[in-house]
Amino acid sequence: MNRRADFPLLAANPDLHYLDSAATSQKPAVVLDALREFYETSNANPHRGAYELSVAATDRYDAARATLARFLGVADADCLIFTRGTTEAINLVASAWGWRNVGPGDEIVVTALEHHANFVPWQQLAIGRGATLRICELTSDGHLDLDHFRTLLSSRTKVVAFAHVSNALGTINPVRELVALARELTGAVIVCDGAQGVPHLRVRYDELGVDFYAFSGHKMCGPMAIGGLIGPRWLLETMPPYQMGGDMIEFVHDQTTTWNVLPQKFEAGTPNAAGAVGLAAAADYLDAIGMDEVLRHERELVSDAYARLAAIDGVILYGPPPSERSGVVSFTLDDVHPHDLATILDGDGICIRAGNHCAQPLMRRLDVSATARASFYVYNDKSDTDALIAGVLKAKEVFGHAAV
Repeated sequence: MNRRADFPLLAANPDLHYLDSAATSQKPAVVLDALREFYETSNANPHRGAYELSVAATDRYDAARATLARFLGVADADCLIFTRGTTEAINLVASAWGWRNVGPGDEIVVTALEHHANFVPWQQLAIGRGATLRICELTSDGHLDLDHFRTLLSSRTKVVAFAHVSNALGTINPVRELVALARELTGAVIVCDGAQGVPHLRVRYDELGVDFYAFSGHKMCGPMAIGGLIGPRWLLETMPPYQMGGDMIEFVHDQTTTWNVLPQKFEAGTPNAAGAVGLAAAADYLDAIGMDEVLRHERELVSDAYARLAAIDGVILYGPPPSERSGVVSFTLDDVHPHDLATILDGDGICIRAGNHCAQPLMRRLDVSATARASFYVYNDKSDTDALIAGVLKAKEVFGHAAV
């Protein structure tokens, strides 16, 4: 797979090795073209105007939702709510469902793998409602401990929240197995953070069995500030709005207000219609490649990087083997702080992430303050891995000499 030419920023910078796609992906020309084309031909406020241009904007916005629903295996497209991304989507559930349904004595189950966006909202809900937050621990190779997970579930469990894929380790969680256990032992609402799932795996929401699935566009070749929440109609219709104003309103009386139907009920204010159109273009782009091919390509690169990093004295790798993860490799190098390593690599045009990856509970369990993280995507190839390895060896030499 050689997709680099599809991405204008990468094509214009042939010496740049971008290995931070788990944070945000680069955007292909078809997505940039879709954004520009919307603003040049259809720029108006959807759902608000009785004139032709507004109708065109509405049609483009609705078509984008239908495209995303097909891409993600959602039969009822009205149950795909556009949000600014995964973080807003999870906060929507915690606020609109959680604060009405979780109370003293209830329990919320999360995992030690979570990004803060799928940890802190549940932690704060537990604190605010007098519930207990319970955390599923990990095995030594970075998988969820399913035996421990089972012990956390009971009739008191009201929410079970977990990532589809870990942003810090690349671990792919066994969603259907987790769902089966949660359904067997609880009556909980099941929330899945799909921020790292949708860009790398073939997601079929209607087959996963979760209640809510959240995702972000900017990690799957789409624009920033657009993503979504998928949920079952029966639950969404019982939930109050998360924000109020604009098209989510049906009638406003002096003392009461009624709400619009799905999906408008949860899409207050002027929608990011251009972002939705760009996101639909990203979905079509990935669909044309094939999500199975995306994962195969990533694992080929990860396997190579993993083996070559493992051969470097002083490198510690974190997480499961390459065959059990997506396109992420997290590691540390001797006593070199990941920020220092990233700075050395940046000098040679190699972009990696360094830090706690918004996963401080996980870092504590790994007994590190931070890791270096290289994340691969459709536009990466062996030259990026070669550059990464050369950069790590250079950093090892630089800091080795500095210690003498």
